[in-house]
Amino acid sequence: MSGKNNNNENDRKYLARATLNQVRIAPRKARLVLNMIKGKQVEPALHILRLSPRKGARILHKLLTSAIANAREHKGANVDDLWVTGGWVNMGRTMKRYMPRAQGRATPIRKRSSRITVIVGER
Repeated sequence: MSGKNNNNENDRKYLARATLNQVRIAPRKARLVLNMIKGKQVEPALHILRLSPRKGARILHKLLTSAIANAREHKGANVDDLWVTGGWVNMGRTMKRYMPRAQGRATPIRKRSSRITVIVGER
């Protein structure tokens, strides 16, 4: 029950958010990139994502740009005052595949997906 209250409190503090569902990247890998930009101002965060070689950086760059556009359109926010105040990466669906192995066996392969949310707000 306390988890719901925390989410409601966080919902009041943010200016805009963007969510992306069923992204074909493992949540663990996406969390690494999201943690790099959490708590940073928007311009340095975009710069970090632009220079990062990870696959999740391209995805999060697009998502952060969308969150900035949401803040500008719906709330009339100034882009220079925006910060990446939070975000999270949750598990999406897992596709299950099987690879044939020796002696008639099969090994499961789990292709994981993520649900990524980025929150921008003012400090």
